[in-house]
Amino acid sequence: MLIKLLTKVFGSRNDRTLRRMRKAVSLINAMEPEMEKLSDDELKAKTNEFRARIEKGESVESLIPEAFAVVREASKRVFGMRHFDVQLLGGMV
Repeated sequence: MLIKLLTKVFGSRNDRTLRRMRKAVSLINAMEPEMEKLSDDELKAKTNEFRARIEKGESVESLIPEAFAVVREASKRVFGMRHFDVQLLGGMV
């Protein structure tokens, strides 16, 4: 009974994980206009930028929104297809 009450108040573990990931999807969506402005070469250069930031100690998790925004934009340009939000969630899982 107590566990059911706590689950209703705080959500299940999956609910909490999805809530956190939905925040990341919101950040990815917010970066879309910025990514659209980048040239193809600037978009390619993001890979090396990410590597350098990781080498300097930045966590991989903190790069996820920007990295996913770059991948989404590259997909739009190369394949003419944009990832849906649920596909981004699946990629994060």
